[in-house]
Amino acid sequence: MQHVKELCKTILYFVSICILWVVTKILFRLRVKGREKTEKEKGYIIVARHRSYWDIPLLALALGGRRKIHFISQIKMLKNPFLYPFIKLYSTIIDRDNFKREDFRKIIEALKRNKLIAIFPEGTTRVKKRAKTGVVRFAEISGKEILPINIQAKGPYPPRCLFRLPRISVSIGNPFFIDELKGQESLSLRREQIATQETRYYQRLSKLVMERIDST
Repeated sequence: MQHVKELCKTILYFVSICILWVVTKILFRLRVKGREKTEKEKGYIIVARHRSYWDIPLLALALGGRRKIHFISQIKMLKNPFLYPFIKLYSTIIDRDNFKREDFRKIIEALKRNKLIAIFPEGTTRVKKRAKTGVVRFAEISGKEILPINIQAKGPYPPRCLFRLPRISVSIGNPFFIDELKGQESLSLRREQIATQETRYYQRLSKLVMERIDST
């Protein structure tokens, strides 16, 4: 029964992505670049800046309908009637504002079960919100590569008017392991120095992750 359920979810995901592709090509003249940088059988933690609810379907479109992404979503997303079905079917739902051990376990289980996990490091669409350290920590625990994706819009984004829609391009960057960032010379704090400065250490790494996204 579980197998049939998962098959139905996979088919629905594929059909939804096909429909979304047509819609976004018409509305946003969507272009996706860099898909060849990923390997079909590998697992990744997908990261992108979070500026709009459109980011969720755009990330799904970036990898295509044959590669199902599992999202880490905050509980507030369920208030959006358009995204509600997608969030319920293809997300692990957590409470970012009151993050507890149970939420942590949920994400760890999701990382084990799914090849492709999408996390927005900022955790919110509010402008200039500093990235949280979760992506770095979960990349350490899981050993998965991080896949940066840059959503670029020429025009107002998020779109607010049907008659003034942006052109959108989605660029997929080169995947990298978190250890690559730890080895950068620009990171002054080393692992053996962080007994009392662990938070700052992970914040620096998170900032480097965001820089990878922006340079993609």
